[in-house]
Amino acid sequence: MSTPILRPFAWADIPAITAIYRHYVETTAITFDTEAPGEAAMAEKFAHLVALGHPLMVAEQDGKVLGYAYASFYRPRAAYRFTCEDSIYLDPAATGKGLGKLLLTELLAQSRAFGFKQMLAVITADTANSIAIHEKFGFTRVGRYEAVGYKFDRWHDIVHLQLAL
Repeated sequence: MSTPILRPFAWADIPAITAIYRHYVETTAITFDTEAPGEAAMAEKFAHLVALGHPLMVAEQDGKVLGYAYASFYRPRAAYRFTCEDSIYLDPAATGKGLGKLLLTELLAQSRAFGFKQMLAVITADTANSIAIHEKFGFTRVGRYEAVGYKFDRWHDIVHLQLAL
């Protein structure tokens, strides 16, 4: 088995990306989506990222997509154009192996190169591993919103973390 590599997103990745994201929609509160988008919706979302030239990458090992990451505008208004929010999703079988660290390292580098000046992470509060990895990279907690997402018959808080790029 080879070492995982990071590479640019390719359109052929959409089925794997959709499957990875579906897992998190259907089994976790990591995302507040309550219905998993299909491949067409994911392709549309990624087409927007590609058109903007925003950082977007895939982690792959032996031809299998293990995860993906991207950074895009935190909010759509023009004043936010230098502030991005990160998103990292891993195949459940690929967690706990350092892949998140690999993706975040490259995502930060590409976000700086793109010209983003601030990166925000918006994380469900009980997702300790996601919060911890961001803090290891120097993100600081800047806020907590209580009971803002309702999924799986309970309320969820979110934590905002921020890193100056």
